Amino acid sequence: MKHKFIELINDYMSHLYDDALSAELDAAMNYSLSAGGKRIRPVLLLTTLEMCGEKAASGLSAAAAIEMIHTYSLIHDDLPAMDDDDYRRGKLTNHRVYGEATAILAGDGLLTDSFYHVMSDETLTAEVKVELVRIISRAAGSRGMVGGQMLDMAAEHRQLTRAEMEEVHLHKTGDLIRACFLCAGVIARLDDTAMAQLHDLGTKVGLLFQIKDDILDVEGSLEEMGKTAGSDAQNDKATYVTLLGLPAAKQAMTDVYHEAVELVSQLTENCTSMMELLDYIVARTK
Repeated sequence: MKHKFIELINDYMSHLYDDALSAELDAAMNYSLSAGGKRIRPVLLLTTLEMCGEKAASGLSAAAAIEMIHTYSLIHDDLPAMDDDDYRRGKLTNHRVYGEATAILAGDGLLTDSFYHVMSDETLTAEVKVELVRIISRAAGSRGMVGGQMLDMAAEHRQLTRAEMEEVHLHKTGDLIRACFLCAGVIARLDDTAMAQLHDLGTKVGLLFQIKDDILDVEGSLEEMGKTAGSDAQNDKATYVTLLGLPAAKQAMTDVYHEAVELVSQLTENCTSMMELLDYIVARTK
């Protein structure tokens, strides 16, 4: 994805690990953090800030923290005990380069450092920083992403209902995406009504992103996606495609897209950049 905020985000994150306590650990963390990717989560956060009339730069520490957490989750997801993948973002997975032990510690480091990074941002008030850490930690932990990953593993080799599958995806993928919208709202100091609207929008965007991921796992290739396609079917995971079939999954994606567009239009008239992001999520090939 080409977006005006990606260079800003990448430059900001390139300086996170300049001082090494362990050169190998820092190299492993930087290997995955700098591997590229869509940067959709930090872009969503900064775009939401801009949509709310705030300077995007005020959200860089929170955006970087969320990307650090997302990257840690990918490192751990790819481990032999989890999905056992060889490629991520078109490169060998972290444990294939640095070994399992270092990969585990690299993920641990990125997760823990993310909160330290937010709390060290001197441009934000103490009140805002505490609320950001509350939102991000809730979204990343056992009641959010990690809990969703556990539900996802428990769902393997089972026939789920649509409601059960959406519960998995809303936590596994959706909670961290929704946190991007909520963090932007906190930094922009929005009122409770606007925060509730951002909560609903973030939920829809997380669902939209996951449905598209499920479709890509069927239609994509290693060259397009940067990781092995078809892994969901190989691991017998519950997805929108396995439950609904490909045509119905695409229709579900279209329906959620229109719901998200409607929510954006209710929030603000300054919505061009967010609409472009929604279009990108639907049209992306990786």
